[in-house]
Amino acid sequence: MVVGVEALANPEEDKGWTGLATTGSGESCTDVELLQAYPDQNTTVEPGFRWIKKPAAIAPVWLEKPERIAALAMLTVLGLLVYSVIQRQVRLYLRTHTQQLPGNKGLTATPTAAVVLALFAQVALVQLWIDEQEVAQLSGVQPHHRLGCDALGLDFSWYATPSAPKNGRDIQTP
Repeated sequence: MVVGVEALANPEEDKGWTGLATTGSGESCTDVELLQAYPDQNTTVEPGFRWIKKPAAIAPVWLEKPERIAALAMLTVLGLLVYSVIQRQVRLYLRTHTQQLPGNKGLTATPTAAVVLALFAQVALVQLWIDEQEVAQLSGVQPHHRLGCDALGLDFSWYATPSAPKNGRDIQTP
């Protein structure tokens, strides 16, 4: 959609503009249909921007070079893409396997990515070495962690109880 400044009756009094980039063409729908369909998208990166639209959400960041501003914007969008993929994959898995995860208000088949990530916050792995012997203690792992790993295609063995103590410092654990 292209709007010339002369097309606006009172450009100084207009409250704002909606900038929208799309892969859709003018043949598939009209500009009005496109703008009406845009808010109905709820599985894209856009919902992730809600938090950043609030003035107190992040501390001011002073970037002097346009390249750094572009890099920060790209990293933010990339992070939100990963966030939306996590949410999409978990919801799809839960729906196809008729499963639920603990959410903010009980079990849910449509958790947000924030809820999924928060579920893993209680898991702790403590590793230490005593006289060349590794001692590891894992706590907080629940059955829903396996479900989350399965939904995301992650190897659950990272959350398995550590085996017998191992000798040697060259052994790496996930």
